[in-house]
Amino acid sequence: MGDFDDRTQANMDVVLDEVCAELPNGGDHESRKFVAEQLIQAARAGKTTLGELTYIGRRALVQLKKRSAAPDEQSNGG
Repeated sequence: MGDFDDRTQANMDVVLDEVCAELPNGGDHESRKFVAEQLIQAARAGKTTLGELTYIGRRALVQLKKRSAAPDEQSNGG
């Protein structure tokens, strides 16, 4: 994540921690990685304020929760 200035980097770190704090145990590696990737994409698209990144982070959290709540599509139920 070295492409961003200090303020953007700090905002991304804050949002990542805030969002993942809502996950069990602060989120596993995959969950944190997913949220971080969403934040990086947003920042590259010019969304670098705390408000914008918080919105993106929360949206990523909703996607994660939907994904974990969805029935496991790998199993056919036997």
